This record gives sequence, C-alpha cells and structure tokens, in this order.
Amino acid sequence: MDYVQPNEAVQNMAISGKIKTELSVSHILIKAILSGVFLGFATTLAFTGSVQTNLDFVGALVFPTGFIIIFLLNLELVTGSFAIIPIAVFRKKTKTALMLRNFFWAFLGNLIGSVFYAALFAIYITQCGNITGSETLIGQKIIEVAESKTIAYKALGLNGQVTMFIKAILCNWMVTIGAVMAFTSKATIGKIVAMWMPVFIFFAQGFEHAIVNMFAIPAGMMVGADISFNDWWLWNQIPVTIGNFLSGFLFTALPLHFVTKENNSNKLL
Repeated sequence: MDYVQPNEAVQNMAISGKIKTELSVSHILIKAILSGVFLGFATTLAFTGSVQTNLDFVGALVFPTGFIIIFLLNLELVTGSFAIIPIAVFRKKTKTALMLRNFFWAFLGNLIGSVFYAALFAIYITQCGNITGSETLIGQKIIEVAESKTIAYKALGLNGQVTMFIKAILCNWMVTIGAVMAFTSKATIGKIVAMWMPVFIFFAQGFEHAIVNMFAIPAGMMVGADISFNDWWLWNQIPVTIGNFLSGFLFTALPLHFVTKENNSNKLL
C-alpha cells in the first residue's frame, strides 16, 4: 500500500533531518535559494488568482503548488525543517549545533531566493520602472498585502505584535504538518494531495509565514509600498520567524516524537 503509518513516517522524518544536517553549506544554500524562488512563484500565482477572480480563496487553492515542488525536489525550506530536524535531534541522529547550522544557511538561502524573485517580479510589473506598481492590479495587491503585514501591525503597537506572533504560530503549525504529510505516502500523487491540505488551510486564513513574507514585503517595497527596512524586520520578519520556529518545534516535532514509536528509546534527550 502507498500509505505510510505515522510511526514509520516520523522515523523517516528523523532520517531526513539527519541528512539535512550533513549537507554542505553550498548545497544548503543552493537548495534554499531555489525554495525561496519557488515559493515566490507560488505567491504571485496566488495573488494573480485572487486578482483575476476577486476571490482570495482561489489564490489559496493554487498556492500549495510551490510548497509541493519544494518537497518533491527535496529542497531546503527552513520553516519545514523547524519540525523535521528537531525530531532527528530528539532521536540522537544529529546534534543541536548541526541543526542550528542548517537553520542559519537555509534561512539565508531562502531570503536570497525570495528577494531575487521579488526583484525580477518588480521589474516585470513595473515594466522596468516605466509604470508604478499601483498602476497594475497585481501591483496593488502586493502593496496591500505588504502593508497589511507590517505597518498595519505597527499601528496597533503591542497588540499588533501579539496578533502577528499568534498568526505565525498558527501558520507554521499547518506548514510543518504539511511537511509531515509528505512522509505519509510512497506515491507522488499521495504526497501531493496530503501536502496540499494543511498548506491550503494556512494560506486561506492569511496566517504569517516567514518565507512567503521574504518575498511579499520586499516586493511591496520595490513597487511602492510605504514600508521601511525596520518595518519589515521589526514588525514582521523577526517575530514571525520566531513564531514559526516555536510552532514547528513545540506543536509538531515534540508531540509527534512522543506519540510515535521507534526501535530505540523514545525519550526526549
């Protein structure tokens, strides 16, 4: 059968996490850059679907394509690794230092890829700077989304920070479940369907994903959003990344480690 039982799926995650920590820096960077680009493609596809149909729900339906490409190609998406690699650490298949090494280089690579795609997309929708982003429907959408992810929270002060942090936790809870679901089937179509569901859930509800925001906010800045560098990092990127990590670690990796069995000890060490 194509279905993989949870115990086996989580054990396979631990093995995958071990492999991720053993990659060279150059391999992590290249894989992470590609992930940032592909998630940027998926985000602009979602925005295009939303603008063309005037239904954000349609954008959420198509967004998981990027996530699926990333996992089928076994690339490096740091938000997914926030659950996969800790399980490998819990089961003594790798070390904490190697986990942090992967997180650092994958985060950097995701950032480079996302901003690179944002620059290319900004050139496209502004026709090499001949028009402003606000003169196109997709440009208006990007500006609206970027500002809603930064200065809208800033206007609320502490309440904005708390709201953003909770949305980051809710987001990566589903994203890491999507990563888990990739291990629940041996068939490509099974993996696609299984991953699609949780990723659709997060995007449809407008939660905060660090890598999506690495594209959406810089792209908004490039096409005319009234956002500063500090707004991007202090009022989104840093707190959202922390929330994404805590969610993957505490709400996906830790529970799944404890409730599934393996041949060796099942204690948190």
